Formats: sequence, structure tokens, C-alpha cells
Amino acid sequence: MAHLGCALLLLTGLDLAAGLWALALYLLRMLATTAIYHRLVTHRSYQAPRLVWWLGSLVAASSGQMGPSWWKAHHLAHHRHVDTAGDPHTPLGAGGPWRGFWDAQAGWLLSPRFHPESLPADVEADPVLRLIDRAHVVPALALALLSWWIGGLEWLAAYCLSTTLLFHGVASVNSVAHLVGDQPFATADASRNNRWVALITLGEGWHNLHHAFQASARQGFSLRAGRVVHLPDPTYRFIRLLERLGWASEVRLPSDRALVARASG
Repeated sequence: MAHLGCALLLLTGLDLAAGLWALALYLLRMLATTAIYHRLVTHRSYQAPRLVWWLGSLVAASSGQMGPSWWKAHHLAHHRHVDTAGDPHTPLGAGGPWRGFWDAQAGWLLSPRFHPESLPADVEADPVLRLIDRAHVVPALALALLSWWIGGLEWLAAYCLSTTLLFHGVASVNSVAHLVGDQPFATADASRNNRWVALITLGEGWHNLHHAFQASARQGFSLRAGRVVHLPDPTYRFIRLLERLGWASEVRLPSDRALVARASG
């Protein structure tokens, strides 16, 4: 629906205030998706109070990224079957590169693979997270209505634009970051570090590192001439901010020795 809603821009245009609203919604909801859905709920790269889990998941759900149970189930399936027929969103399937790119970017959502085989027990055991998962459309609709209430159709169009761009930004990790980029770390898959994907996803585009060290709270690592290099990773900086505020702890990072030992050929 957000994709169709972008057609409103043809009628309303987008002034500076509405554009800033779209940008703010993009950054806030991308951060909730990367820092909460991905690095906390799915990989437990750090520990946080339950309120952080709940509020972060609520914001992430408002982005149209579905609920925490669905999100974690699909992402773990990606890691479990990466770049094989069992991977729900690999770009390396049958049908050639363009068909593979489409399947990874959006096509898999229209297939039977939309429904995960099972839901993660830890998320399902939390009644608040389970409620957010089942009612995931409510935060998204509420934010759309808030946008319309603040600025009418133009701000609603800004919401739709932000949501659409965010969807494709997140999806680019599955598609582009398995096709284009470098592979400083040895993994048995096609995951790559892609700086442009990292830019639009606040650090998630360092995808080769993520596949090499799934539990790392920081994905912005690479290797040059046998030395560890730190790459921009705004999501990691946000996690460190949570830590300073007392809202995150036990932040997990690989050692320099482990990073160097995992260097690709």
C-alpha cells in the first residue's frame, strides 16, 4: 500500500517540512529495524531491558517490516540456508540474475515462502512482543494517520515515500549485498560488504562481516593488508549510546585476532 501511496506525490508534491518528516521517519524506523529487530531480537548482540525490546519493536513494526516473530524467523532462515534453495531471499536462485534480484528484493514476499516454517520460541514467549507481532499493521496505520493529521495528504505522501524507501533499503541487504561488494572475511556464501548499502541502512551493508560474525554488535569491520579497519556503523554507535544511558549491556564484539583469523583467501 505504501508503494501505491507514493502516487499521492504527483498531486501534493513535497515541501521542505514534509521532506524532513519523511527523512526523520526513515532514519528512526531504519534504526529500530537494525538495532532492535536485527541486532537485539534476532542475534542478541547485546542485552537490553524489556522496555527497549518492546518500544523498539513497536517502532520497527511501524515501518511495515512485519512483527518481531516473523522478522526473526525469516532472518534466521536466511542464515540457516544462505544462498541455497532454502534461503527465502537469495538473489542466486534459478532464472538468471535479474530474476534472482527481483526474488531477493521483493518477489519472495509474493511466494509461499512469505509464511515462515516456525516462529522463534523466545519471542513468542514474551506476550508484548507476540502482541506486536500479531498486530503489526496497527503501528504502521497509526503512523500513517498521524502523518495525515499533522500535514494532510502531503505528509501522508511523505510517510508512504519514507516507508517505501525503507522497505527497499532493508531488502537491498538481501539482494545487492549478495551480489556486489568485497569479501574480506571467509564465509561459505556470497555475502559482501557494500558501502552504498551500508550508507542507506545505517551500517547493515557490511554484510560479509555479519555472515562471518553473526553475533557482533558492530558490523563495520574490514581488513586491509592484514589489519583490522573500522568502518562507519551508525547502528553500532546507537547501541553504544544505549549502553552509556544504561539501556544496553554485554555488547558482543569479535576480537582483532578473530577478525584477522577469518580473513578470506
